[in-house]
Amino acid sequence: MTQATPSAEATVQTVDQSISQGTSQGTAQAVNPEAKGILMSETALAHVKALREKQGSDLCLRVGVRQGGCSGMSYMMDFEDASNIGEHDEVYDYDGFQVVCDRKSLLYLYGLMLDYSDALIGGGFQFTNPNANQTCGCGKSFGT
Repeated sequence: MTQATPSAEATVQTVDQSISQGTSQGTAQAVNPEAKGILMSETALAHVKALREKQGSDLCLRVGVRQGGCSGMSYMMDFEDASNIGEHDEVYDYDGFQVVCDRKSLLYLYGLMLDYSDALIGGGFQFTNPNANQTCGCGKSFGT
């Protein structure tokens, strides 16, 4: 893993502060947010682990971005075999569950908070990205 730049560390501190301040207001709380470029709420982690159990036990979650979507870039997430983790990937461990992100995507995602809601309307995975200057109504794409 590479060392974060000072501006990235400041972003994480800001996100950590907003998470800790926001818990009394009902916002998601990150699971062990120290030194993680991609943060996950307890709800998102539990849901991802349950989905992984249906797929196979030695899978990690790859998070990234790609061109497209109504705001210019869209989020992508998928399970993949842990043997596909490359030297240019950042790996974040959540109690034995690995979240993987390539370094290019991490430039756009550093400090991302991944949450999950099971609400009937507006449910699913939710991305709170401190690097996004604009987001679309569906919450699945963003622009910088």
